Formats: sequence, C-alpha cells, structure tokens
Amino acid sequence: MKVSYYPGCSLHSTGIEYNISTQKICKTLGIDLIEIENWICCGSSPTHQSDEILSIALPIKNIANSKKNNNINEICVPCASCYSRLKFAQEKIKDIEIQNKVEYIINSKDYHNVTVFHLLDVIIKKIGLDKIKTKVKKLLSKFKVASYYGCLLTRPPKITEKVKYENPDDMESILGVLGVENIDWNMKTYCCGASFALIQPDVMLELTKRILEDAVSAGANAISVACPLCHFNLDSRQKKINKKYNTNFNIPIFYFSQLMGLSFGISPNRLGVFRHITKVKEYLFNKELL
Repeated sequence: MKVSYYPGCSLHSTGIEYNISTQKICKTLGIDLIEIENWICCGSSPTHQSDEILSIALPIKNIANSKKNNNINEICVPCASCYSRLKFAQEKIKDIEIQNKVEYIINSKDYHNVTVFHLLDVIIKKIGLDKIKTKVKKLLSKFKVASYYGCLLTRPPKITEKVKYENPDDMESILGVLGVENIDWNMKTYCCGASFALIQPDVMLELTKRILEDAVSAGANAISVACPLCHFNLDSRQKKINKKYNTNFNIPIFYFSQLMGLSFGISPNRLGVFRHITKVKEYLFNKELL
C-alpha cells in the first residue's frame, strides 16, 4: 500500500526517532511511505498565531505538492501538530475568499480530494489489528502503558472527525495486540503545555507534571505517545520537574511506533530508543528486551 508521507520539521530533528521507528514498522506492515518532495513547514503555532492566511497556505502547499509529485490522494502525518494544521487548513479553505488568497500564494488549485490521516489512522483503518498480530514476535506483557494522545490529535472533533475525541482508544487497541497492559487513566487528552515552553515555562512544567503524576498513580510504568512535541515535553522535562516539585519521576516515554517495533522483533537501537533523555536501557533490560 502506497501513501504520501509528510514527516514535518520535528521528525527530521528533535523527533527523529519517531521518523526512524515509523519507517521501520511501516516497512514491516507493507506500507510504502512516499515522502512528499519539497515539503515545507506546516506552520504550526508560530504561524497560525500571527498570519491566518499563511497558516493555511503552508499546509495546503504540502497537500498540493503531494498531488503533484506523488499523485496519491492520501497523506500519512505522524506528528499530531502537523496533522492538526493540515486538517484545519482543509476546513478553512472551504471559504472562497480564503481559497482565492491561498491559491494565489501557492500558485496551485490542485489540492482537492486528499484525505489526511494520522499514522494511527493509517495503521488502524488501512492495516488493521489482525495484520499487526501476524507481525508480533515478542509480547510486551511486562509493559504497563498509559497511552497519551495530547490535545491536538482528536480535537476539535469537527476538524479531526474523531468520534471518541475525549476518550480515544486507537493506541490502546494496537498496544493490546502487542501484549501490553493498557492503563486506564484520566489525562490522556490533556495538554502537556508544549506551546508554553518558551513563554511560560512554569505553566508548561505544571501541566506536564500533572500528566506524569496521573499516569504513575494509575499504575503505568511507561507512557506511549503519538506526537514529537508531547514526547519532548514528557521525556525531557522530568529532571526539571523533579527539582522544582521534589518529585521522583523516571518513567520511560515511548512513541507507540517504537513499542510496535520492539514487539515486531526490531532491535531497540534501530528504533532510536536510546536517544531519549529519560533513559530506557535498564527498563528494557528488566523487561527482557536487552
């Protein structure tokens, strides 16, 4: 199965292990990711807070590039923030006035009839749990995982078209096939505060602390994410949170694609797990994966 692939800026930089693990599991599952040629930034928070038309033109340009270069009407987007911007742009450009301005900027009208999927959607809807089950080589039965979706992946439902936008379970469905014990917890769609990292770091630390706190108190020994921004926050802020709040967080934060890769028998090193700030080597050793 071929699908256009939009990695976005984070997967080529701070979230490169998400890109690495996504490529590995998709190859295993028979998904041919065709990276969009000449893709550009999706706009994300800095743009949509300063220039509405540009914030729509950037993602629409990526969609137009996908149609022009790949001739594929489905795009896979692993980053929740990028996914949100592309979906918002598709909704906003229905306005004729906005449409005319954007088409003038990108010099293209060929961006229609394209479906934007998050990586989770591609795996659930296009591949299915039965196919995943056939690829499992190691059951992750010692993993007690809280699946964290963040605030952009499922909401607002008008844009994302998600039915279970407050209590999603796609990640849990996948992880359950891998043998993971899914933890029921309260904050799976709460904001981690990533956008506050530079302007209000104390707010960001407090929001991240609440998420870590709830996951640990619910019994999780790891957290699974589907967004590079969420991963960076939950993974890299634990030491600062411990120092500020006198806590003792040391919980591994995995991309769900890394957990799939581990279960598929792909070595941890090839999935980028040792790039994480919160170290996972001892955790994986205790789970008999090293």
